Amino acid sequence: MEQTHTSAPPWYLSRLAGFDLETTGVSPERDRIVTACVVQIGGGHPAAAANWLADPGVDIPEGAAAVHGITTERARKEGRPAAEVVEEIVTALTAVVLSGIPVVAMNAAFDLTMLDREARRHGVQPLADVVGADLRVVDPFVLDKHVDPYRRGKRTLTDLCRHYQVPLDGAHSADADAVAACRVAWRIASTHGEIGNASLDDLHAMQIGWAREQAESLADYFRRTPGKDDRAATVRGDWPLLPHQRRGGAA
Repeated sequence: MEQTHTSAPPWYLSRLAGFDLETTGVSPERDRIVTACVVQIGGGHPAAAANWLADPGVDIPEGAAAVHGITTERARKEGRPAAEVVEEIVTALTAVVLSGIPVVAMNAAFDLTMLDREARRHGVQPLADVVGADLRVVDPFVLDKHVDPYRRGKRTLTDLCRHYQVPLDGAHSADADAVAACRVAWRIASTHGEIGNASLDDLHAMQIGWAREQAESLADYFRRTPGKDDRAATVRGDWPLLPHQRRGGAA
């Protein structure tokens, strides 16, 4: 009897794991996790979501609370200890990665760096140390800038959802943003063969290069723009995680 070989479906038609954090601010080195979501969707199976609310141990600035809706008072009353939450997020993502499922995160370098620093802060083994080279990330932010580099305007998740006609219910809640990131990645992959037909290994490697090129382009723009030249030095091209600096880092 002849054997028939069926090729695996493209990655975006298989299981995806959306990951998103809402935080006390925009510095992954200094700020803290407030809410988090890891949601598995697609691949012909029902969605499965895990959500967390942490007491970050510091006050949540009014500006951050206005974005995600979690006040200091609510986090202290309803949130769980930050160390427990961070450990559970790392455990959930470890299970995803070791199952061969890609982590889909909008602007992954922020969320994964934030999680890494929180893990170190609370004595939890960081995700990158646990899974090593098995980590595969899909970042709609990097993908969008690669396929449409000259589109004007902002590129927040809300903007990308509008551009790719993806529904976004409850923007700036971790669960809604995690699902939306997966949907945007699906849209891009389904219409750009270079991305959709790539293996996860190749796509991850390509995004490392694209993110570096995009950062270099942004830094060059800042250097050429009066009044913004000082920003060039702050642009980082590391992806999907900013390396931990053992000296001079946040406590």
